[in-house]
Amino acid sequence: MTETDSAETRSDALHPDAAVFSAGDEEPTDDGETPPSPSATSGVTENPTVEGVRGALRHVFVVAVTEYRLAVRSRWALALTGLFVVFGGMMLTFSGSAVGPEGAERVVASLTSLAAYLIPLAALALGYDAVVGREDEGWLAVMFSLPVRRSEVVAGTYLGRLTVLAGATVLGFGFSGVLIVREFGLGEWPSFLGFLVGAVGAGAAFLAIAVLLSTVAREKTHALGAALLVWVWFVLVHDLIALGVVAAFELPDAVLSALVFSNPVSAFRVLVLSGLGTTAGGGFTAVLAGSGLSTASLAAALAAWCVAPIAVAARLVRRRRL
Repeated sequence: MTETDSAETRSDALHPDAAVFSAGDEEPTDDGETPPSPSATSGVTENPTVEGVRGALRHVFVVAVTEYRLAVRSRWALALTGLFVVFGGMMLTFSGSAVGPEGAERVVASLTSLAAYLIPLAALALGYDAVVGREDEGWLAVMFSLPVRRSEVVAGTYLGRLTVLAGATVLGFGFSGVLIVREFGLGEWPSFLGFLVGAVGAGAAFLAIAVLLSTVAREKTHALGAALLVWVWFVLVHDLIALGVVAAFELPDAVLSALVFSNPVSAFRVLVLSGLGTTAGGGFTAVLAGSGLSTASLAAALAAWCVAPIAVAARLVRRRRL
């Protein structure tokens, strides 16, 4: 047994789930009698599986709250909110001369183009040190020494930072939404709301990727470099390659859908632009905005980009040596 395996065994052994012992593992009480097995007391006690799930959720919640408070104290929430307010306000200033419903659609499409560059970068910057940075600070070793599974620490860290990112996105771009409603009326609020939900989903996807990179990297500089490469690939290179392939070849719908689903930025853009009924914004996703991809499939693609990296990170963190 390796050092990591033994450490993981100790961590799991301290977890509340391990307190529920099966028949044959009973320990005598103080008066020498053997306590009844869980099956014998099933009528008066809760299901051990349910209790274990509740304990895991409680641990994830505590870690998430701790991460959220640390991010707020470090001014991450304020910085991201201010960033989105400034850039969103500048975008409305430059594109706000258009009037009428079509003008509102162009404004939201312009915000989508801005968010496609800004939100992935902000999410990667927020999450690249989620694991490796906490390890350098010694906080991760303290957490792993507690009766908490490592996967619960990863999930809680992700949710805590996601709360910060989602709150900053809603508040920051919500300021732009107030200006849009003031300029074009409440009739344009649903289209902006679709943009806001998609922006939160795209940020959640890239934050999950950042947490995965932070789990794999051994140093913060390595995680930061990998995060920048991920941003360049998904935001710049992938869109250009996909647009060239679409222009050069007659591709079936399944391949086109795969190209969209393989990039959370593309899924976000197509999701918003298809709802607007416009091809404003340019690029590969603008070409496919009217391709007929359903909202449910695009939302499912963004959800998969959130869940899959965190699931992989939760498995890989068990092998991490501190």
